[in-house]
Amino acid sequence: MSQDFLEQKKLKILVVDDHELILDGTLDVLSTQYPEAEIITVQTAQDVIAQLQIEQPDLAVVDLSIPEKPGMTGQIDTGIQLIQNLMKNYPFLNLMVQSSYVKALVRIRHDIDNHQGGFVVADKGLSKKEMLARVNLALQLGTHTKDLGIRIEVKPEWLEVLRLAFEEGLTDRAIAERMIVAERTVRNYWTKIQDVLGIYSEYSKKDRKNIRIETEIRAREKGLID
Repeated sequence: MSQDFLEQKKLKILVVDDHELILDGTLDVLSTQYPEAEIITVQTAQDVIAQLQIEQPDLAVVDLSIPEKPGMTGQIDTGIQLIQNLMKNYPFLNLMVQSSYVKALVRIRHDIDNHQGGFVVADKGLSKKEMLARVNLALQLGTHTKDLGIRIEVKPEWLEVLRLAFEEGLTDRAIAERMIVAERTVRNYWTKIQDVLGIYSEYSKKDRKNIRIETEIRAREKGLID
């Protein structure tokens, strides 16, 4: 899709953010650059799904920390699940994730790599010029994901172990019961997680507490947990 075509075509852009000041700022930048565009704004994941059932836009600009429904608190997991949903059900939808938590997208890196539409990430601290450059790239079916950091591959069950351990504070036994697996399976998941995060022999095998602390620190740095 050429720039000339973008200028001639009346674009439809969906912007998703529950922070009114940021929403207004994004709207102002986009409407200035694309004065003929139809720009629709929503604040919840529920509203996004409802809007897409009516009409698919040329581009969806989505924050990650959004509420599922009106009256609920914004959560990064809600945004992650929404992005997954959009990529699954609208494989050619152009997406720009504009968020302060873009590293969290590493959890669904495999899905992003297989998405057939444009997909770019943009930290909310970017300049207007750089933001618009990424908007244009997404509209031209381009990809920009280097802000996610070094590529790491993680399985859903490893992410669940991290979440249960460090967000809910569960022991390995309790994690095993919640996941309906053997406790030795959970311990195996830990070794896989630590291998991916590069945690090897810095600590004695008996010093399990320090290994877990380092695992939590690195997992947060990589965006695997909030």
